[in-house]
Order: sequence, then structure tokens, then C-alpha cells
Amino acid sequence: MPVIDVNGIQLHYEEAGEGEPVVMIQGTGAGRTVWQLHQVPALTAVGFRVITLDNRGIPPTSEWTEGFTLQDMVGDVAGLIEYLGIGPCRVVGTSLGAFITQELALSRPDLVRQAVLIATRGRTDVLRAAITRAEIELYDAEVELPVRYAAVVRALKSLSPRTLDNGAAMADWLDLFELSPAGGPGHRAQMELSTLDHRLEAYRGIRVPCQVIAFADDLITPPHLAREVADAIPGAAYELIEGCGHYGYLEDPAAVNKAMVEFLTGTAAR
Repeated sequence: MPVIDVNGIQLHYEEAGEGEPVVMIQGTGAGRTVWQLHQVPALTAVGFRVITLDNRGIPPTSEWTEGFTLQDMVGDVAGLIEYLGIGPCRVVGTSLGAFITQELALSRPDLVRQAVLIATRGRTDVLRAAITRAEIELYDAEVELPVRYAAVVRALKSLSPRTLDNGAAMADWLDLFELSPAGGPGHRAQMELSTLDHRLEAYRGIRVPCQVIAFADDLITPPHLAREVADAIPGAAYELIEGCGHYGYLEDPAAVNKAMVEFLTGTAAR
């Protein structure tokens, strides 16, 4: 896996496929491999070269334990695109990755050809701020939750009722969550960035073609907040996918991949 020195850190990335480039950015605490189960195969199958990365804070990329800002993470992605010489290119982000993507589209439109914003928002409401603060306080208290309890809470927060009510699917999800490593100091620093400033007015200045994909049962970035982003960005497309929570791109990858591929290839129905 290649590694580059960029923006003061060592950043690890991986490439798959050939063709026009797509950079994919994951959310809080997640690494590049999450994309590789469903999204990377879908994009390479239609002729894209896909670049996935481990964000600042997620090993093997530098954890940067002193903390960092959203703009630091935007600079990391900009540096990667410039290093590879692929700008302007397509950029896809989910959750925190979508925050990075929309800020990159705003500040460096020369590097972004199209942007897909999955499970995003442009402000932090009272509940989302409270969730983030509570999770940070729990982390800082150094409380070690039982693994099974942590898995159940993660499932309730991240998945749709459709998945929660499916016994076979839930057994697999809970096993997966139990095996997921605990977050380190870099994850802690990323958590701080979930309390996004009110950016909707700024996003009216985005001129890059954007698609917002929202999930009907998303508790972390609910669809009405994602809709606000689509309404703020001139000409942005909006896609609401039913029966999915925050991990909708894993719960219903076929629907997400179809929407994303049609937008990126210009084959969406008009």
C-alpha cells in the first residue's frame, strides 16, 4: 500500500481499477477498507480508477494525537490529489468524509470534478451535538464498555429498523461490530469534528456538480439535514434511500451504488 508525506503527515492510500479517478473518503473512525466490499467493485466495474485512503487519525496513516481540524483533513485530500496529479477528479465521501468533500469542493474547486455527499449535513443540531459530546465524555472517562454492549449500541445508532428486525442479518452485524477494534486517539480527534459549524450559507458558493445521498432512517445525519445541504448547493441532486440507517451504503449497497454510478457517469434518468 503506497504512503506519501503530505500536509505534515504520512498518508496511506490504495488504488484499484483503471480509468478516470474517483477518490473515496470514509467517516469518523473508519478506514479505507470499508469501501472495498461494495463500492470499489461497483466503480471499477464501470471503468473508474478508485483511490481509497486512511484519513488522518486512522492507522496506518498518522494518528496525529495532538488533534486536528476539518481543514487539516481537507488539506490531506487536496495534497493526495495533487500528488497523484489527478485533479480535477470525482470525490465521494460519507459522514465526516462528506464534510471533507463538501469543504474541498468549496475551497478547491480546481481539484473536484463531481462530488457525492453520502449521509451529510451542513450544521449540528441539539441532538447531534449532545450525542457527540456524550461519546467524547465517555471516551475521556476511559470507561471500557463490554464488547457486546458496545456492539448493540452501535447497531441501534447506525442501522435501520429493517435491519434491526432481521435476526440473521443482526447476528452478522453484531459479530462484525464485536470484532471491530476500539478507536484510538486519532478517532477521538475525529469525533470533535462531528460538531460541524453552521455551513449552509457558505455551501451556496459551491459550483461543483454535487449529489447528496441520504438515508431515511439515519439517526446520525438525518435526511432533513442532508436535504438542507442539497438545497444550499446550487443544482445539487438529492437521493433519499428508504430502509437504511447511517450505514446505508452497507445495508443497501445496490441502491447506493446505482445512484452514485448514474450520477458519476451522467446516466441518471432526467
